Amino acid sequence: MKKNSLTEAGPTEHSANNATEPNGNARIDALNQIFALFKRNYHNQFFKAYSSETDVNATKRLWLDALKRFEPRVQMLAARAIIENNEFLPTLAAMIKACETSSALGLPEPHAAFLEACRAPSPKAGNRWSHLAVYYAGRAADWYFLQNNNEYVAYPIFKQHYQEVCDRVRLGEHLEPPQKPALESDRNKPADKETARTHFSKLRKALDL
Repeated sequence: MKKNSLTEAGPTEHSANNATEPNGNARIDALNQIFALFKRNYHNQFFKAYSSETDVNATKRLWLDALKRFEPRVQMLAARAIIENNEFLPTLAAMIKACETSSALGLPEPHAAFLEACRAPSPKAGNRWSHLAVYYAGRAADWYFLQNNNEYVAYPIFKQHYQEVCDRVRLGEHLEPPQKPALESDRNKPADKETARTHFSKLRKALDL
């Protein structure tokens, strides 16, 4: 089977035309991955809905055309959100709604969010985040932990926190921007005369002068 084909025997004229569009091959790859995810997560429902490979490929062609306004990354985010939050195999309408939500929210995919969190300079609160969910997930996972452990140890912990934050965002929670650290006052700035006199008076009393 060709990697970018929607059918086992090879691309149809319709899928070949889609492959020539901008990101065409990426869209086909994303859709194949999405249906593979659905097949694994909704096994019995999937085979009940699609009794043959012909049914699967016909549905893929329909979805490919209907979802072409969404970037492949958005489609994958939507599919992951569906399998994490829904017990039933989604319809095309449900998939479009999930894509619209993911696109509007601008949530990066988990691994990209993990790399962003690990590479963010300090102070973290002052960083320009692609989405505040990344900041809150990194804070929950602990910045020191993320920067001082291998990815195979740190990523699962971060991913768990990130998915929890993303779920809250999808449910409508508004994430407040973190308070940026206050600028350190200039320690070399001379104190005014009254302040200096007060400090000197306290010092004299403390030294019993």
